[in-house]
Amino acid sequence: TERLARDIIRDMGGHHIVALCVLKGGYKFFADLLDYIKALNQNSDKSVPLTVDFIRVKSYCNDKSTNSVKVIGGDELSSLSGKNVLIVEDIVETGRTMQTLLSLLSECNPKMVKVVSLLVKRTPRSSGYRPDYIGFEVPDAFLVGYALDYNEYFRDLSHICILNDQAKEKYKV
Repeated sequence: TERLARDIIRDMGGHHIVALCVLKGGYKFFADLLDYIKALNQNSDKSVPLTVDFIRVKSYCNDKSTNSVKVIGGDELSSLSGKNVLIVEDIVETGRTMQTLLSLLSECNPKMVKVVSLLVKRTPRSSGYRPDYIGFEVPDAFLVGYALDYNEYFRDLSHICILNDQAKEKYKV
């Protein structure tokens, strides 16, 4: 996360940044990333102005993609017109969710858009989309913890782990 913060400051540091957190899964990574950016700001001769915003995206039921992306809060995206936007995401799997969000965002004419994702899943279902900044590449398994959930469970774990079939069955809706 610290390395990602340094890379983001290096690339976007000359501009006011609007950090856009993709909820709900991105909130822990978002908070930690902003803490590192804040620390870099405090230890630098030039501070990067930073504001925050939130958007909620839903594309899963149980451990399966619904093949539809529901964006909640997208009506306020027009406020990002002319701004430098950093989208902060927890995980990119197929890439379709992020491509949908980027398409919606492009209609609002931001000055610049960069995407940082803590995790990118290695999956044959990938659309080929890659974020600008990547924390870790992970195997094609269902992950929970560190705000990643399974039907709202396991967000509170301080680590990331693979959810086994027994747990999937127990917490299925």
